[in-house]
Amino acid sequence: MKKISMLISAFILMGVVLTAGCVDEQSSSSANSGTDSGTLIVGVTILPQQEFVEKIAGDNVEVVVMVPPGADPHSYEPTPSQLTALSKAKMYAMVGSGITVEDTMMSKLADLNPDMQIINCSEGITLLEMDAHEHEGEEHDDGEEGGLDPHIWTSPANVEIMVENIYQGLVKIDPDNQETYLANKNAYLAELNALDEQIQTALAGKEGSSFMVYHPAWGYFANHYGLTEVSVEIEGKEPSVKDMQSVIDLANEKGIKVIFVQSGFSTVSADAIANEIGGEVVELDPLAKDYIDNLAKVAEAFEKGLA
Repeated sequence: MKKISMLISAFILMGVVLTAGCVDEQSSSSANSGTDSGTLIVGVTILPQQEFVEKIAGDNVEVVVMVPPGADPHSYEPTPSQLTALSKAKMYAMVGSGITVEDTMMSKLADLNPDMQIINCSEGITLLEMDAHEHEGEEHDDGEEGGLDPHIWTSPANVEIMVENIYQGLVKIDPDNQETYLANKNAYLAELNALDEQIQTALAGKEGSSFMVYHPAWGYFANHYGLTEVSVEIEGKEPSVKDMQSVIDLANEKGIKVIFVQSGFSTVSADAIANEIGGEVVELDPLAKDYIDNLAKVAEAFEKGLA
């Protein structure tokens, strides 16, 4: 009987030791905020940021994106499994310019992982008022059109600042690889500078020209290259019949023949306007992951569609 009692005690003790080992292992995994291979996890909000992080950190990180391809960051709600995956990140790079999904989700992520390094990619960037680039020639009272434009990444000059902010964050969480990150950052900045010069050359002599979009996602691009963005959508809503007529009149006045739309938005209004002005609807993606290649294609499309 005594032997049986001793055996039971031994098994219980082994169970306690094994359980403690599992708990320690889980705690260590959570604290490391990395994968089993030791790769650091970095969270971002939109796909272009994935390229920014990967260009700097390479294989040292695994990037988890909050807003998947085809989704709208103004209305998207991450699933519980996504939040769990994002909460394991050692660092989270916010766009930081007022994107709706960040306004609603960042506090939840911070609660799930209080040790997460959160950086603001918009730090150092001057945010534009929405009405500063939506409707040329129209006058608005301050604050009339509903706040600041969050689409800062559509200007390569802004992306250079975003990349610098990401670099600073990566160095904080992984100082041992600072030299590698610095070299990679500088190489990517050179690519962005080359892209900027390429677009400036393509748009030379087009300053003051206008282009029409359904959703006003290209204001920083327009501002950087001296163009005017005309938006069909007003304060995030479908235009009224009166607004539609105003847009049609403006398009005819300026000779606009192309309306640019993006995936995930209704094209009903854009199609109707294109029909009235004898124009066409062209799709562009401000949220593509391959940022440099995509923006070069966007610039080419704008150059052809400018009025």
